[in-house]
Amino acid sequence: MARSSIPGPLERRHLIEQDLDAKRASQIAEAYLAEGRRNEAIEFLAKADDGEALQRIADEAVEEGDPFLLQAVARVLEEELDRATWSRCADAAQSRGKLRYAETARRNAARGED
Repeated sequence: MARSSIPGPLERRHLIEQDLDAKRASQIAEAYLAEGRRNEAIEFLAKADDGEALQRIADEAVEEGDPFLLQAVARVLEEELDRATWSRCADAAQSRGKLRYAETARRNAARGED
């Protein structure tokens, strides 16, 4: 079995706490994304100042009805999401049978800005 190119949990924590150059942060993020680990890639995409990739993940989170992934992106971007975005996320979760995700997104929509 080939060794993964992503850092282990402890190394990851140390890397997040360090000042990484954008190229290195982007490489680490891409390694996580290649393994489908978007949540773990988010911090490194933020360090790489890759707003496009972060927006893609946010868009995917809305489409997939994943309020937790969406919130993680909003947190690193320091953005408040509007009610319409949360509602779209809730609707997508509902249509996929993710009832708890839909409930979470609806709660966030109720707190969201207009």
